[in-house]
Amino acid sequence: MDSHTIEFEINGKRASLEVVSHRTLLQVLREDLHLSGTKEGCGEGECGACTVLVDGRSVTACLTLAVEVDGCSVRTIEGESEGPDLSPLQEAFVKNHALQCGFCTPGMIMSARALLERNPSPTEDQIKEAIAGNLCRCTGYRPIIQAIREAAARRKDQSAKG
Repeated sequence: MDSHTIEFEINGKRASLEVVSHRTLLQVLREDLHLSGTKEGCGEGECGACTVLVDGRSVTACLTLAVEVDGCSVRTIEGESEGPDLSPLQEAFVKNHALQCGFCTPGMIMSARALLERNPSPTEDQIKEAIAGNLCRCTGYRPIIQAIREAAARRKDQSAKG
């Protein structure tokens, strides 16, 4: 089998792995790096459960080959918070009841994170567009949209203060 050594940053830490060419980023995250927060839903890039950030862009890890992240920075839900405390975005999801079963939540948060990094004050339509690739069968989307709006407002307030 054709294998490659890839070097990349995962949640702020350097990693070097030998990977077979056909393995997906999702497989490497879950099986090799034991980062189980990224979920496999459909395996076809349609549900968004496996969304992670690669160089700040949201991507579906089930459709991204691991070799494609060589030299990149990858951020998973495990990298969303530092230490035991939730990030403000995660706190907003909890406060607004923007999760129920939790299966879609890691991917939803990563899509929201990518949006807020490129647009700290998104409109509701921009939020809807950013999470359009993430399916949730439990909450409806109203609490999720509200949580992202609240996280954006909180971030804006913190920026104005400091």
